[in-house]
Amino acid sequence: MFYKCYIDNEWVEASNGARSPVINPATGAQWAEVPACTKEDVARALDSSQKAQKKWAQLPPIERAGYIREIAAGIEKNRDLLEELLVKEQGKSRAEAAGEVTDTITYMTYSAEAARRIRGDILPSDNPREQLYIYKVPYGVTLGLCAYNYPLALIGRKVGPALVTGNTMIIKPHEATPVTASVFCQIVQDAGLPAGVINMLTGTGAEVGAPLTQSPIVRMITLTGSIRAGQMIASAASQNITALSLELGGSAPFIVLKDADINAAVDAAVVARFANAGQVCICNETVLVEDAIADEFTEKLLKRAAEVKLGDPATNGGMGPITTSGALERVEQIVAKSVASGAKVALGGKRPTGKEFAQGNWYEPTVLLEATVDTAAVQEEIFGPVLPIVRVDDYEHALAIANARPDGLSAYLWTKDPSVYMDAIQRLETGTIFLNSGIVGYVQGYHNGHKLSGVGGEDGMHGIEGYLQKRTVYQKF
Repeated sequence: MFYKCYIDNEWVEASNGARSPVINPATGAQWAEVPACTKEDVARALDSSQKAQKKWAQLPPIERAGYIREIAAGIEKNRDLLEELLVKEQGKSRAEAAGEVTDTITYMTYSAEAARRIRGDILPSDNPREQLYIYKVPYGVTLGLCAYNYPLALIGRKVGPALVTGNTMIIKPHEATPVTASVFCQIVQDAGLPAGVINMLTGTGAEVGAPLTQSPIVRMITLTGSIRAGQMIASAASQNITALSLELGGSAPFIVLKDADINAAVDAAVVARFANAGQVCICNETVLVEDAIADEFTEKLLKRAAEVKLGDPATNGGMGPITTSGALERVEQIVAKSVASGAKVALGGKRPTGKEFAQGNWYEPTVLLEATVDTAAVQEEIFGPVLPIVRVDDYEHALAIANARPDGLSAYLWTKDPSVYMDAIQRLETGTIFLNSGIVGYVQGYHNGHKLSGVGGEDGMHGIEGYLQKRTVYQKF
């Protein structure tokens, strides 16, 4: 099937007719095509977004919210189709796909509900007969760059806040997962949005991403992606001093101390590692377990991880494939380097055998023992179903390892000692901390990173504020 791009409320092919294949990660087979857009297509989308933005921003926020609610209703109406597409192009299980559709509706609905909560400030002046106001106004044309691990939810996470605050947005999905974005735009069209409020382009970073990020028309870029991608975007955007919201990667430590609820921690550690085949930015990337309980914890974790089953994501409730062949090769390389430096494979460690797994990007749930802070699987963000376990002396040892990392997106801490977890809230250098909790994310929270894990963030009123810039007015009367 051929899924077109969406520019100025029209369905378009690439200006030169070029197309790109879309591959099913479970089978390795091509099942769809999308346009391989050009710089000419980018120019048209930029012009459309710019022309639409001024009029869109003049609508009352509650009127803009009405369109967002229509999109949310359209997503629910097309739930079955969207779930099928997420399974086919991203590789998550049907249950995980259903959760992603629900999350997308939640993101959109929350943004619509925020329409009456956008507010500025009135401050006292230093002079008589003068008033000081701080307004919050849209940036203008925004660019949403989405990763492949949540092709639909990341669109909703960005589009909802951008639109309710009066911005227009150009969506650029990842090359591996563009079909969901095309169907999302069909829902946008059905919702009756004015032309140019949402545009969507598919294609490579060189042909589409680079001219978008370098354009002076784009006034704000929101990216969910790797640290390397964030560095490239920041460099490209620097010429025009474009505002940035970068939600980048990180290697989350999962700290388990000797007074923890071991059974609960084990369950949380397995879910937080192998959900979506480990392709979640806030996944458990490394267990740091206190030596006093390391043997018991490891034995129980290996037993629990062995229960994670692989299978056809369309029918299996377990773990699906890695989304891209390049990501699979990277996981294999990290495991090989880890083993070469002394880590031991206690579970998995290879591509599965059998007819069902002969094609596609499959990798077994993997646990590595005898890992150290220098092990490749500890040093690098794996973004796949591999979990190294590192023994630590105590809380301070674990904290030192966690804070020595150049990134800081999230961390997990399991302890019953209030003095320890209150200390961790102050000293763990990370954007999110899960205290005696598994992986979770609420729309009213805030999702952001520290250090190399990004600037700005998503979700909640803080996330919506990120799509607004301030304008100060001194009014004499």
